[in-house]
Amino acid sequence: MTTLIATSVVRGSQQGESHGGVYLIDLDRERVSRPVDWNTVDIDWHGRGWDRGLRGIEFDGDKVYIAASDELFVYAPDFRPLASYRNSYLKHCHEICRYRRRLFLASTGYDSILGFDLDRGRFSWGLSIIHDEDGPRAQPFNPATDQGPLYSNKLHVNNVFCNASGMYISGLRTGGILFFDGRRISRWIGLPHGIHNARPFRDGVLFNDSQADAVRFLSRDSHRGFHVPRYSPDQLTHTDLDDTRTARQAFARGLCVIDENIVATGSSPSTVTLHDLDRLKSVRMVTLSMDIRNAIHGLEVWPYT
Repeated sequence: MTTLIATSVVRGSQQGESHGGVYLIDLDRERVSRPVDWNTVDIDWHGRGWDRGLRGIEFDGDKVYIAASDELFVYAPDFRPLASYRNSYLKHCHEICRYRRRLFLASTGYDSILGFDLDRGRFSWGLSIIHDEDGPRAQPFNPATDQGPLYSNKLHVNNVFCNASGMYISGLRTGGILFFDGRRISRWIGLPHGIHNARPFRDGVLFNDSQADAVRFLSRDSHRGFHVPRYSPDQLTHTDLDDTRTARQAFARGLCVIDENIVATGSSPSTVTLHDLDRLKSVRMVTLSMDIRNAIHGLEVWPYT
C-alpha cells in the first residue's frame, strides 16, 4: 500500500482562515484525509507565502517532523503534537532532510542550512551559503549563538539533500546544485534559475523546473520531462484576488521518489501527480483543492501503516 503525505500553503488567505495543512493520500484506496488544518494568528501576513502554511517533512522512528516557516514541529504518527523548536536563524524554511542523527533544514531567509540534533533535541550546526564573483563559499556557524549570518534571502536556498557522498544544496538563484563535502562547497551541476526540490537520482538529477511549469530528470544520456497539470480557468476558485497575493496556477513544488521509476510531484492548485520515468507517462493525478491560493509544498512517502 502506498500512501503519500503532503503539506500545503495558502497564499493570500486572511486571518481566521486556514492557511495550509497536512494531507494523507492513500493511492491504492483513492482516499484523502487532512489530519492537520493549519490556522494560527502568530504568522507574518505580509507578502505571498512567507510565514503561512507547512513545509518540509521528515521521519525519525515514531516521530514525524514538519517545518513551518520559523518553527520545527514534532508529531506522533497519529498527529498528536509532541514538541516544537525554534531558532533565530530559521526563517522561511522550505525543505528538510534527515541523515543519520541530524535533521537538516533549508533556512531560506538566511541562505543557510541548519542542523538539528535528533537525540538532544536542539539546533547544533549551521552552514551559511555565500555566492560572489569568486563562486560559492560555505561558512559554518553555531546557531546557538548570535554570531551567525545576516538575513539575506539572496540565493533563496530552498532544498537540502544528504547521502554518504555529502550534502546537495539548491535554490531559486543558486544556478544549480551546490555540493558540500564537509570542508568546502562547489557547483555540482548547473540548472535553470527558479528550481525546487533538486536532488541526485539514479545516474542524474531530478528537480522541479518551476519557472517552466515542469518536472525534469536529466542524465548524461537522456532528458525526460513532464508538464505540470493545468486547469481551465473556470474550474479554479479564489481567482478574484490581486496576483501578488496568490499562488499562480501550475507552480511546481514538492517532489518525492516512490521507486526507481515512479516519482510524485506537487503543483498548484494543490495537485499531486505520479510520473513514470521509463514509460515517459503521467500515470495518476490527485487534486486536493481547486483554490488557486492552495499550493503543495512538502511531499513524501508515508512510512507508517
